[in-house]
This record gives sequence, structure tokens and C-alpha cells, in this order.
Amino acid sequence: MSLNMINSYASTDFESIKGSGLLGLRQEMQAPASLDFDSISQNRGFAGSESEGKVGKSKGEKKVRKPKYAFQTRSRVDILDDGYRWRKYGQKAVKNNKFPRSYYRCTHQGCSVKKQVQRLTNDEGVVVTTYEGMHSHQIEKSPDNFEHILSQMQIFSQSF
Repeated sequence: MSLNMINSYASTDFESIKGSGLLGLRQEMQAPASLDFDSISQNRGFAGSESEGKVGKSKGEKKVRKPKYAFQTRSRVDILDDGYRWRKYGQKAVKNNKFPRSYYRCTHQGCSVKKQVQRLTNDEGVVVTTYEGMHSHQIEKSPDNFEHILSQMQIFSQSF
């Protein structure tokens, strides 16, 4: 696998949504910055199931990647209530970041959505939540709960 193939991406940036507390939204199909390219070249690959996300087993076929959506939110708490139920399945230290990255799966049966949560080192008040995949079910909590979500986020209206 070439570095060009791994680093190729399609991204869409959306401007900050003022008043909602969301600092940015990024849809990406890119290898994480902390990815170890040496392990890929030695056929160790990615962690996880070998068959997950692959179209076929033939040598020439590419792995199909699920779209990822990353949200930067200014918040004092790491986990914001987004209306779905999550089970934490891992945590690891990330190179060049003093905060660990936490890994979660949606608990709804048959739903394969995952999310990663991590604080930024250079701005400790910002939590980056990355979602992978689309939920295959309705939201589990009432949409009226979004006032609670906004109250969890500390919204800054200061100009820098």
C-alpha cells in the first residue's frame, strides 16, 4: 500500500456554527495522524477485525472506508450526551498528546457506529469527537434533550 493511497482524502469543512458551541465540522476519509506507516508496510495492518470494511479478499481490491465526521466542541466534560447510548471498549495514549483517546461503540443491536473522543493538547477546553459510520436506528433519547447538551457545552462569545 502506498503512502499516497493512505494520505489521499476527500474533506469538506463547514464554518463554525456561532451560538451552538460547535467550533467546526469536518468530514474526512483520511488515515489518522498517529497512524504507524511502518506497521502497514510490514503487513500488520490496522487493529480490528480482518474482514471489517473489506469488499473482497483478492489482492487488487481496496478496503472500503466508512465516512468519518469530526466535531470540535468547547466543553468541560469529555463525553457529551448526543442522544445515543455508547459502550467504551478502549482507551490509549496518543503520541504528542497528553490526553488519552477513548473508543466507543453504539450499544444498539446491529448498529456498527463507533466514536473516538479526545481533548486537544494545545487547547484543553476543546474536545474532538469523531464518528465513524451512520446509525441504523432512531435516536434513543428525546430531541428535547438538546437543551441539556447545550448546557453541557461552555459557549464562548469572546473575540480573539
